[in-house]
Parts: sequence; structure tokens; C-alpha cells
Amino acid sequence: MTQEDLDSAVACATGEDVCEISRRGFSIADPLEVDFDPEPYYPPQIMDWDAHELETNVAVFPRRGSHWRRAA
Repeated sequence: MTQEDLDSAVACATGEDVCEISRRGFSIADPLEVDFDPEPYYPPQIMDWDAHELETNVAVFPRRGSHWRRAA
């Protein structure tokens, strides 16, 4: 399969223009190559919200004011 064949097949499947698909740079991946990702050492593109909240949560205590009174 040539690059033109691949671009045409992807364009047909997605309904996009062949030029747009070509611009996006699709390529055929070898399923036996496990390190295909061109940027494997960058951080993963996922967000662990639980870990993020643990790092960013700060305890907030109410200010003492007219609405906050000590028990007698």
C-alpha cells in the first residue's frame, strides 16, 4: 500500500478531503514494532485527577466573623 492509497482509504472512511488527510500525516504502523510511538519518552497524554487533587487541594478554614461564634 502506498502513501497515496492510505490517504485515499482514510479519506474515504472519514469523509475528509484527501489533502486534509495527507496534511495530518497518517502512516502504516508495523504491528511487530512495539516502540512505534515517535515520542515515547514524553509524559502520557492522560490526567490522573485523583493524584492531581491530592497535590492541589488545600484545607480552607472559615474566618471568624459575626456568623461564626464560639460555643459558650
